[in-house]
Amino acid sequence: MPAIPPSKPYRIGRSKTGLGLFATKPIKKGEKIIRYFGPILDSKKEDEDAIENKYLFELTNRWTIDGSVRENIARYINHSCKPNAESDVKPRKRKVFIRAIKNIEPGEEINYDYGTDYFKAYLKPIGCKCDACEKKRAKKRAEARAEKARLKEKEERKAERKAEKLAKKTKASKKAKASSGKTKRASDGAGKRTKGKALNGHRVSV
Repeated sequence: MPAIPPSKPYRIGRSKTGLGLFATKPIKKGEKIIRYFGPILDSKKEDEDAIENKYLFELTNRWTIDGSVRENIARYINHSCKPNAESDVKPRKRKVFIRAIKNIEPGEEINYDYGTDYFKAYLKPIGCKCDACEKKRAKKRAEARAEKARLKEKEERKAERKAEKLAKKTKASKKAKASSGKTKRASDGAGKRTKGKALNGHRVSV
């Protein structure tokens, strides 16, 4: 790991995605933090145009910085969809500086947006691990859990209402049957009392 002079406001440290660059002193908004540098590649030269690594920083259609060299401390700065720094590109001078776009406190990780092309090529296939995307995924997971719980509760209430309705229906059916049985018995008894034959001047029930 390359040595960093104590006068610099940053250090290399462990990040969620491996190594990252962290502030060691307050960095004010608009302040130039570090230069992104390395050999300048010419796309018109076949051997240089064939170089491929994830530290290439395109200046123009022709010129590209190969930031994979060990001395380029800025290569440790990770991507963020909601960064606290940005790349200040100066194509004519063939230089790139990383500048703060927010006040950065000691201990905060320094990050900037790598751009759409890099995101699609390297980050989208594996899923962006920046804090903004992690929070977004956590929010979606929480919303999905809440929706699942809501649907479960809805189904449980529906099942309870169905059970209550069935219980009332069964109770009403039993009550109707019981009432019908009493009416039938009373009707049979009345028939027996009113029907009869005269025998020796007395009515006998049959």
